[in-house]
Order: sequence, then C-alpha cells, then structure tokens
Amino acid sequence: CSSLTQITIPSSVTSIGNYAFDGCSSLSQITIPSSVISIANSAFRGCSSLTKIIIDSSVTSIVDSAFRGFSSLTKIIIPSSVNSIGEGAFYECSSLTQITIPSSVTSIGDSAFKGCSSLTKIKIPSSVISIGNYAFDGCSSLTKITIPSSVTSIGNYVFHGCSSLTQIIIPSSVISIGEGAFYECSSLTQIIIP
Repeated sequence: CSSLTQITIPSSVTSIGNYAFDGCSSLSQITIPSSVISIANSAFRGCSSLTKIIIDSSVTSIVDSAFRGFSSLTKIIIPSSVNSIGEGAFYECSSLTQITIPSSVTSIGDSAFKGCSSLTKIKIPSSVISIGNYAFDGCSSLTKITIPSSVTSIGNYVFHGCSSLTQIIIPSSVISIGEGAFYECSSLTQIIIP
C-alpha cells in the first residue's frame, strides 16, 4: 500500500491488527476513532510520511512498535486514557520534537523513545513507576528531563547517547540505576544523586 495517502477508519472498527498498515510509506495523516480500543504490535510500522497522529480517548495502551520508524512524525497527542507506552512505541521517530505523557501512564517500555533525535524536552509524570531499558537512548537533542519521585528504578542505558543533556536530578525514591544509564552523556555537567 505504498501509494496510499489517506485513510478513514470507520467507527465500527474496534481493533487494528498486527502490521495492518505496515509499509504504507505515503500515508500522511490518520485519525483513530473512539471505537478503537486496541492497536496491535507494529500496526503502523514503516509509515514514514505520517506527520500527525490523533489518538482518541478510548485507547488505553500504546503497544510495542506501534509507531516505530515514523521519521516524518512531528507531533502526537497521547490521550489521558493511555496507561502504558509499549516497547519501541516511538522508536526512531526522528522528527518528533515534543511529546506530553499524560498522568495516566504508569510505565514506559524498553526503547520507547529510542532514536528520537529531535526530541528536546519531555516531562515524565508522577504516575510513572518504571522506565524501561534504552527508553531514551539516542535522544541527542534532549536538554532536560525530570524524573519524578514515583520512579524506583532507572533501567540499563536509559539515557545513553543523550549528548545534549546538561543536568539531571535523581529522586530519593530510586533504589537502582542500571548499567550505562548515562553513558555518552557528554554535556552532563551536574548529576544529583540522593
């Protein structure tokens, strides 16, 4: 479906299956209706021309690799109904500059934002208790990140290659910091560990 530019998903659809739109490289915009309650793994993988995604408030989780490789995606609005962001959900969304994670989210999966090299700022809400391995690996434009006091562990290589990150404060709730968590954070001048 490499020539498909636009699609309207009818309100009768309740789920979008694995690889449903995989490789639809000309698709530029999609609206997911409120009837959809589940989006399967890699449903939109390789939709490299997609610049905007609107997710309705019925969706409760963004699954593994849901929007992986969306290199033209600049903006996404995650509704407050979402409680988890899956593994590699926004992997290599290299044009994504900003994202707001709602306070309903409790976990950020492995490699969730890995390779989002244009992402400059992200706020992790106090609802999040776990941040997966490599979650922000290669987010080379990220200058600031706040880790809330709800987080108890920082996974392996979470901020690896965040070369623009200058400061980070680790809350007293954190009991473990994984291997290579801040490896190659070459601009980091201050780190506060409780």
